[in-house]
Amino acid sequence: MNSSHMNNTIDKLTFLTTWRHASSILSIVLMLLSLSVIGVKGFNWGLDFTGGVVTEIQLDKRITASEIQPLMVAAYHQDVSVISASEPGRWVLRYANIPDENQRPELLTVLAPLQSEISILNSSIVGPQVGQELVEQGGLALLVAMLSIMGYLSYRFEWRLASGALLALVHDVIFVLAFFALSQMEFNLTVLAAILAILGYSLNDSIIIADRIREQLVIKPQWKIADINNLAIKSTFSRTMVTSGTTLLTVVALWIMGGAPLEGFSIAMFIGILTGTWSSISIGATFPELLGLKAEHYLVVPLPDTP
Repeated sequence: MNSSHMNNTIDKLTFLTTWRHASSILSIVLMLLSLSVIGVKGFNWGLDFTGGVVTEIQLDKRITASEIQPLMVAAYHQDVSVISASEPGRWVLRYANIPDENQRPELLTVLAPLQSEISILNSSIVGPQVGQELVEQGGLALLVAMLSIMGYLSYRFEWRLASGALLALVHDVIFVLAFFALSQMEFNLTVLAAILAILGYSLNDSIIIADRIREQLVIKPQWKIADINNLAIKSTFSRTMVTSGTTLLTVVALWIMGGAPLEGFSIAMFIGILTGTWSSISIGATFPELLGLKAEHYLVVPLPDTP
C-alpha cells in the first residue's frame, strides 16, 4: 500500500473517531443512570426467588388461560402465572403463598365458574429459603461466568483488549437489569438464563472486533491506534449487522409466539443483543485505546522509539 493510498484510507476513517468517542461517553452515562435505577427501584422477584405455590390442574381442553387467569387474580388479589403444561387441558398455576388459611380461597371454589370438572394433580410450596438460595446461586453463576470470561480473554488477548471486552459485557448486563428494575417486570429464572446467554452472545461480537484490532496492529504498526480501531470496526460492521439482525428476528418471533412464559426471556435477549452490538463498538474498541494500547504489545520485536 503506497503512502497516498494509506493517507486517503486514514482520512476516510477519521470521522468515525469522534462518533465512537461520543457513543462511549453516552454509554458510560447511561450505565451510571442504570445503576441508579437498579439501586432505587430494585427488582420484582418472581416466585422462583421469593417462594410461592405451584399447582398443576387438569380442566376441560376447551378452557383457555384467558378464562382461568381473571378468576385467579380476582380471588387471590395478585398476579397469577397460568402456564400451559405438557398436554391440552393441563395447566400450571404459580402464585404467592397466603399463609393464613382463613384468607386463602379454595382453588376448586375459585375455578367453579368455569363449569368444568377440575382435578388438582399436584401442589407444592416453594419456601422463601429456597428462593433465597436461588438468588445466591444465580448471582454466583453470573460471577463465575464473568471470571471465566475474564480468564479466557486475558489468555487470548493482551489485558487492554480483554478489559474492553469485559467492560462491554458488564455494560450489557447492567442495561438489561436496569430495564427490569425500571419496568418492574417479573425477574425469574428464565430472565437469569437470558442474561447468561447475553454474556456469550456479546462476547462473540467483542472478540471478532478485538481479533481484527490485534491483526491490524501487527500489519500496520505505524498507524495510530484510533485509525486501527476505526478500520477494524468498519471491516467487521457488515458481519456484525447481519448476525445481530438475524438473531433479532429469531428473538422477536420467540417473543410473539412464545407467549407469557417466554416474554421475560425474549425481552431480555432483545435488549441484550441491541446493547451487545452497540457496546462492542463503542466500549469494546474504545476502552483499550484509552488504556494506551499500542502495536508494540503484539510485536515480537518492539518498534524503535520515534522522536
